[in-house]
Amino acid sequence: MGRRRRSAEAGRRPGCALLAVLAVVALVVTLVTVLQRTLVYFPDRTDVGTVAGRVPGARDLVLRTDDGLDLAAWLVPPAGEDREVAVLYLPGNGGNRLGRLDVAREIAARGFTVLLLEYRGYGGNPGRPSEQGLARDARAAAAALRDEGFDPARTLYVGESIGTGVASRLATTDPPAGLLLRSPFTSLVDVGRAHYPLLPVGLILRDRFPSAEHLGGSEVPVRVLHGSDDDVVPSRLSAELAARVGNLQGEVVVPGAGHNDAIWFGPRLADEVVELAEAVVG
Repeated sequence: MGRRRRSAEAGRRPGCALLAVLAVVALVVTLVTVLQRTLVYFPDRTDVGTVAGRVPGARDLVLRTDDGLDLAAWLVPPAGEDREVAVLYLPGNGGNRLGRLDVAREIAARGFTVLLLEYRGYGGNPGRPSEQGLARDARAAAAALRDEGFDPARTLYVGESIGTGVASRLATTDPPAGLLLRSPFTSLVDVGRAHYPLLPVGLILRDRFPSAEHLGGSEVPVRVLHGSDDDVVPSRLSAELAARVGNLQGEVVVPGAGHNDAIWFGPRLADEVVELAEAVVG
């Protein structure tokens, strides 16, 4: 009798263990589903104030989104000979515009007017970031450049990391003269799968940023720039996007470069903007 009881209990243990594993998996999936935007966006909410005194001639702008938010942004004028070309800079998912001011200076030093967009929820701006929200912010920025007198044919979009997804979508509604995409991806779903291969990312991810879908049939010239050692956006996803865009102007791979290396915020990136401008702006 005791032997039969022990045998029955042993038979139940694998089933109990499986249920425990399934419960843990369900809990993890639930937490990721509920908290996923905290895993995607890392805003520095610090109010960085005015650009006055930081860059000669730079101005504060207020961008009005179509869902009623007023967003602070900075407009940096060209230094030296004016190319009469605007660059809309679409940042990644962390920090705020103060951390991009050096690269804006470098781009402006080559004759461009630079609009440093600050997304909702970043840099003292109201709201919370999401794919739809960032798309609204970008459209407001494109409208502001038109109000400043820049025709789309003399406007470039420069996106970094998640900003490449924002730029790719913006190109479908407000096509520019060209796109420079630094560390882009085919979709955020593909990035998620690379980092979390055991999770059903394709089922639970709300903000998807399908850049390859947006650019596959686009006529907008695209220049892709990425590092070989990127541990955030795998280099293979940047290369795959380059292979799938409708009008590839060029692909540049920087050997040994990671995702947030200083090279992306200095002269090298600014020189790539020049390359794109000279190829696509009349």
